[in-house]
Amino acid sequence: MNEARPPALDREAAAVLIEPLTEIVIRAGAAILAVDRSAMKVDGKTDGSPVTEADLAADRIIAEGLARVVPEIPALSEERVQTSALPYMESFFLIDPLDGTKEFVAGRNEFTVNLALVTQGIPLLGIISAPALGLIWRGIVGGGAERLTLGKGRPLVEPIRTRACPPQGQPWTVAVSRSHGDARTEAFIAARPEAVRCELGSAVKLGRVAEGSVDIYPRLSPVSEWDVAAGHAVVAAAGGKITDSSGAALQFGTGRTGFIVPEFIAWGDPKAAP
Repeated sequence: MNEARPPALDREAAAVLIEPLTEIVIRAGAAILAVDRSAMKVDGKTDGSPVTEADLAADRIIAEGLARVVPEIPALSEERVQTSALPYMESFFLIDPLDGTKEFVAGRNEFTVNLALVTQGIPLLGIISAPALGLIWRGIVGGGAERLTLGKGRPLVEPIRTRACPPQGQPWTVAVSRSHGDARTEAFIAARPEAVRCELGSAVKLGRVAEGSVDIYPRLSPVSEWDVAAGHAVVAAAGGKITDSSGAALQFGTGRTGFIVPEFIAWGDPKAAP
């Protein structure tokens, strides 16, 4: 007897879920901030990337929260990849409990909690939380995007939109990674004369594209699906577009070896994409 397939969630279902999912992400961020970075243990994964007790604490909170709110929807987390059964043909959650662990270990504040709801290979809902910055970017494709500023009391919620590409002759503002660089990305930036580089960590770069602070974020080297999916949804919900370098759409959860996205470009203005 075949197991029942999980449902394919649509925009209306995502709208019902976005508040409880945001609460889960906020709790995960609080758990990260509660960790003493000066005393924590840092281990290495098989790929050489670091993992800390903060990664694991955030992952546990998200896993428990999703199991309570939407137990019928499978979840793929960076910290639990070995338990995944690919491909996911309907809906699933794609999670990075702590994106930017290197930033976190180094004592910087540009690390994020990333949660995406992917339906039929395309991110539909995304939440990026930068707990140390007190910011959350979230959105539902076709339903708009918002930036939440956290503090005492209720968060300040503001709608956000990507911005149009600069007029001819005006420089582009380009988000670049503080921790990862590659020759292809550098060549892409060099092709835009006088581009203004904005160095940022983790998925904060995608949040800044979504809110219209920067024009574009190219990453023309391999990156993991869980690093991109939440920002993919937020940027698209805010009016932007994420493609590969030829303008083709990205797919998630299809069983690609190593869960790798070979390259991507986040365009604030979709008209600028190939």
